[in-house]
Amino acid sequence: MANLKITLKRGFVNKNEAQKRTALALGLHKIGQSVVKEDNPMFRGMVNRIRHMVTVEEVD
Repeated sequence: MANLKITLKRGFVNKNEAQKRTALALGLHKIGQSVVKEDNPMFRGMVNRIRHMVTVEEVD
């Protein structure tokens, strides 16, 4: 199964609370930090909510 590498590119300033909590739930705390999560609908939905703040790559 493929994995997603999610990297935080924008900070939390002027973002609503739901977007902040979504990024923190993914494990993203600092700009430039990356996490690898499995590719499933739950993580895709979380990334979709904060798509303007992150970049996403598929990795094996």
